[in-house]
Amino acid sequence: MTNPSTTRPATLYRGGVLHCPADPGATALLVRDGRIAWLGSDADAPAADRVVELGGALVTPAFVDAHVHATDTGLALSGLDLSGVRSAAELLGAVSGFAAGLPADAVVLGHGWDESTWARPVPPGADELDRAAGGRRVYLSQASIHSALVSRALLAACPDAVVAAGFDASGWLRRDAHHVVREAAFASVTRAQRVAAQRRALEHAASLGIAAVHECGGPGISDEEDFTDLLGVSGVGVPEVYGYWGELGGAARARELGAVGAGGDLFADGALGSRTAHVSGAYLDGEPGASGHGYLSAEQVRDHLVDCAAYGLQGGFHAIGDAAISTVLEGFAGAAERVGLDRLRAARHRVEHAEIMSRRLIAGFVEYGIVASMQPAFDRLWGGAGRMYESRLGLARSLESNPMGAMHSVGVALAFGSDSPVTPLDPWGSVRAAAAHHNPVQRMSVRAAFAAHTRGGWRAVHRDGEGVLALGAAATFAVWSTPAGVERGLPVLEAEDPELRGRGIRRRCRCAGRRCCGVT
Repeated sequence: MTNPSTTRPATLYRGGVLHCPADPGATALLVRDGRIAWLGSDADAPAADRVVELGGALVTPAFVDAHVHATDTGLALSGLDLSGVRSAAELLGAVSGFAAGLPADAVVLGHGWDESTWARPVPPGADELDRAAGGRRVYLSQASIHSALVSRALLAACPDAVVAAGFDASGWLRRDAHHVVREAAFASVTRAQRVAAQRRALEHAASLGIAAVHECGGPGISDEEDFTDLLGVSGVGVPEVYGYWGELGGAARARELGAVGAGGDLFADGALGSRTAHVSGAYLDGEPGASGHGYLSAEQVRDHLVDCAAYGLQGGFHAIGDAAISTVLEGFAGAAERVGLDRLRAARHRVEHAEIMSRRLIAGFVEYGIVASMQPAFDRLWGGAGRMYESRLGLARSLESNPMGAMHSVGVALAFGSDSPVTPLDPWGSVRAAAAHHNPVQRMSVRAAFAAHTRGGWRAVHRDGEGVLALGAAATFAVWSTPAGVERGLPVLEAEDPELRGRGIRRRCRCAGRRCCGVT
């Protein structure tokens, strides 16, 4: 007999619409001890200690964001947001207004400018930033976070940046020079400020129905203290955090830090926004012949995967351009010879982003059982005629970008996320973006996209039983208002009625980790 004192009260949620493919007629569920103990119709519902009336709301598994940077996200939420500026003058005006409220010795931290959206895509220089900020040090990360604009004052404090790869006297820094100034700029953020930023980011994620995030840390992205502090608050009133530590040959260190994998942002290349993604043909709008930068060799990829196998850890790489992805797959082939194909596939190693693909590269993901951690918002922001992908690569190659539909159709495991703060935390927006890809060939159904943003994220961390409404499963779900209606257990995201467009869904409650906060 169960001791009543050790059992938490059972809660019945009834009168809803449940996203439950195994029982599509279900309108109620019972939660006991953090698990779903019963599913069915209201009429058959068992007795419970507490009853929550859903009032026709939709209940779905909560989301997983498979690629975030929590500290950066929290700082961006409270700092200088430059995602809306559309010219150098607007950027300087934003810096001036923000800096005026800071102490004279403060560092101005901003994020999100994207010159590809400007009529004249020329950012301001270091001296102009100095004047706008009143002589303060300024660090402004580009939307991709793979380059930044910095003031002359910050450059003066970072002499190593001047001799590093990627330095430019204009103050727009890439590659190693960017890493140097980034580290110096973020040294101004105290530990208390970082922890507050992390909690703000996770609380914001929970408010959007996100129950878990995959943090992609590593040298050059976040320091070890930042990483372990974040893991320490995982699931404590906020979403659960699954950490990836991206250090080459660092499987042992990843395990010591509490990471679930030695991967994430382990860079095989840079980013398209900064023209540092390694692509097979030259950029059309960059220096003649420039095709980005590959940071790893196939041998390094191979050895890292072998190292991961020795420690029983999942590995992975950041790879955006087709040339970088080709190098990664060559490394996978070498690792398969060392550890065996079955063992390699069982690890579910990951590639983050996988933006520029081909049929050959997609076949490699299938062969090696690679999880593609992708961000549908990239296509929404930069895909389509006249946008960044086409400007950088031309029409033909841009049509091959973010081929989520093709990958899904041949069985590549997908895990969707935001890469926040590169793009905002917005899971329903990501589902919509995958279903409305600029290339119709690459569109996914809403159901498939939703699965990639829920169950796909759990499977990517080897939690195969999560992300579903089923008997015995964790009660990790969210409750939503759906003004435009429900179709096959999911919201209608694009309403035909003009009065309902843009009102496809509203959150009514959140569930962080294994606890449901109830309907508000």
